[in-house]
Amino acid sequence: MSDDERGALTKRLLPDGVEPDPRFTLANERTFLAWVRTALAFIAGGIAVEAFTGDLFPTAIRQILAILLLVLGMLLAGGAAVRWLNVERAMRRKKPLPVPLIVPIVSLVSAVAAGALALVIANL
Repeated sequence: MSDDERGALTKRLLPDGVEPDPRFTLANERTFLAWVRTALAFIAGGIAVEAFTGDLFPTAIRQILAILLLVLGMLLAGGAAVRWLNVERAMRRKKPLPVPLIVPIVSLVSAVAAGALALVIANL
């Protein structure tokens, strides 16, 4: 019998290293969940823009803004999972934590969406 009592998926995703302090693993999980909540907020925003701003924005602008928010939410959800795994692996291997790629993506897309919204409102 093996000393490794972890499940098959855990062994596959986290094959090496030592188990980190549970507090760090749980903090990593809370950060993941915060990114997922942010992703859900962007997705809800995209749905709201499409559903409730029909008389406020031209169709093309409304659709572009909604799609931009939905795609950002999708990227954030996927990026959160990748980030969680990369941080968990780094902690187990006692390596430096990776730079979060999703932060500049969120910042850039949010700035573009806010700028597009400001332009549309300025032209109303």
